[in-house]
Amino acid sequence: MNTVFRSPLGRLTLVLQAALLATAAQAQLASGLDVSGFDAAVRPQDDLFRAVNGAWLKRYELPADKARYGSFNELRDRSDERVRAIVEELVARPDARRPVIGSLEQKVADYYAAFLDTDAIDKAGLAPIQPALARIDAISSLADLAQWQGGMQGRFSLPINLNVSPDVLQPTVNRVSANQGGLGLPDRDYYLKTEDARLAKALKAYEQYLEALARLSGEAEPAQAARRVVALETALAQAHWERVKLRNPKLRSNPMAVTELQEQAPGFDWAVLLQSAGLGAQTRLNVGQPSTATAVARLYADLPLADWKLYFKLRTLDEAALSLPKAFREARFALRDQSLTGTQVEMPRWQRSIAELNAALGEGVGQLYVAQHFSPAHKARMQSLVDNLLAAYRESIEGLDWMSAATKAEAQLKLSKFISKIGYPEVWRDYSALKVLRADPIGNAERAAAYRWQRQVARVGKPVDRKEWSMTPQTVNASYSPTLNAITFPAAILQPPFFDMAADDAVNYGAIGAVIGHEISHGFDDSGSQYDGDGALRNWWSAADRKAFEAIADKLVAQYNGYSPIAGKTVNGRLTLGENIADLSGLQIAYKAYRRSLQGKPSATLAGLSGEQRFYYGFAQVWRGKAREEWVLQQLVSDPHSPSEFRANGTPINHDGFHEAFGTQPGDKMFKPVEQRIRIW
Repeated sequence: MNTVFRSPLGRLTLVLQAALLATAAQAQLASGLDVSGFDAAVRPQDDLFRAVNGAWLKRYELPADKARYGSFNELRDRSDERVRAIVEELVARPDARRPVIGSLEQKVADYYAAFLDTDAIDKAGLAPIQPALARIDAISSLADLAQWQGGMQGRFSLPINLNVSPDVLQPTVNRVSANQGGLGLPDRDYYLKTEDARLAKALKAYEQYLEALARLSGEAEPAQAARRVVALETALAQAHWERVKLRNPKLRSNPMAVTELQEQAPGFDWAVLLQSAGLGAQTRLNVGQPSTATAVARLYADLPLADWKLYFKLRTLDEAALSLPKAFREARFALRDQSLTGTQVEMPRWQRSIAELNAALGEGVGQLYVAQHFSPAHKARMQSLVDNLLAAYRESIEGLDWMSAATKAEAQLKLSKFISKIGYPEVWRDYSALKVLRADPIGNAERAAAYRWQRQVARVGKPVDRKEWSMTPQTVNASYSPTLNAITFPAAILQPPFFDMAADDAVNYGAIGAVIGHEISHGFDDSGSQYDGDGALRNWWSAADRKAFEAIADKLVAQYNGYSPIAGKTVNGRLTLGENIADLSGLQIAYKAYRRSLQGKPSATLAGLSGEQRFYYGFAQVWRGKAREEWVLQQLVSDPHSPSEFRANGTPINHDGFHEAFGTQPGDKMFKPVEQRIRIW
């Protein structure tokens, strides 16, 4: 019989975990760690995720209105509650103190109140949406169809969506691009992989939803209408590129003249589309998926105009369903919440209202939010962490043994041009042109969409504003933009468990430090690494270096392909590659930055844990979470992020620092031989 050696350090760690759970005073010493979530029966050498989160996982039950819950969701709820308090104070003001008409406060208050008032929505019936439906009903030709879609840009996802963004070949200038869209379900797989019983069930639920929309809006044959629309969307899905292919920016870069597009994709009037979208002066654009554009144009010409009108009618009703009478809202909930995410009770209406408000007046709300909930001290501390992570990244690049000196120099040049955005924008967005009425939720949404689109149109051909934000301060997330070469950390994520002004550095580096490193690493993942420091799509690699990088990345693909969160489904290692590279490299760089911050001194021991151990505990704590199977299925099909458990365990298993901190040995479930550990940046 083989005997598995267990290191004394491993046994000691298990004892210390039990002590942490038993002693509140010690818990305070481990500042920033929620030791009540620890499971003393699980060794971090076997399962870091459950060692840190196991007790929480055992006792936490997902509420009926949640598809998933974890650290991110906790902060999102907190952000929503804070926004709610701000907005409802404005709404509740007596007439004598009501915000001045046209002011930001008036628009925020009335947008929220209008969406919240379901009694008024029920009483209004279909009257508010009838003008939009009448415009669809009036379409009598393919030219009309093109014109209508041009006028609807920015309202919801259409088969061909126009947008204005930095030109990947000339990133200082904004250009027009066209990309695929128009599906009512999260991904093409829901329509095409009918052999998968779970996906087939979701497609059937979608057809039932469309039937309900058709019936409620007065269609004579609602079941037939639903089948026709599903058939049309299935044809669109067949034309769509798969998500893995969409991750390659070179394949999505296809600049061409409008006349050339008309030749390649006949059957649809592209010039009319651009003209009615306010982009008639444009003679060139980038076509993200040329084969899709050709196929969609063919569908416009081949399918009956009546089917297109029916499709756009039901898509319009779906988009507006939350602001339509109760039967529409219930039908939408049955599909989008119950069938697709597994939730059994609707999200509170006030929280839906906050989501709608953030989409319409996000920076306006953010301006009110940061005035109460974000201090200069937070921004300064965060900036110092970012600077230290960037310094660690510079050192790490120099130490790479698989990259040549010439490519390293290019990587360093790109790193030197990173822009960091922390907390909130320097200049707030101006909403003075947006009209908001307290009793017009559908009109408010339409005007907000038109306002957003006009902001895009106004940017065409103009210099790119590299200081502009794409996220609101109250958003719990972070991002990297390859064309801006910018990392963004909104105010709402800069709080525990991600960032705690009271926590020791080890936990902060493991949590927000890993997030910072993650976003920096997106500039060097399989997609971001194809852009240079100015945001241009340019190959700055030697052929040998790119080949070496891809060989390492393939190992990471294989690792994540082996993870199965639900029966019969595995993570798509190719789809999630960019996020997995960012997790892997981001945590490695955060660890180096933490060690760098010690200035050669040993880390302090708190509550029996070394700084290095607290670093990895802080990282695993961030990925605490539970999710329903329906939501996990949607994530596996359409989301480039791996499920939380595999982010918490799949990343440190490749880190020398993790194995040193916990003294892993052969036989430990988290053990990985040195020569098999994956290191990229």
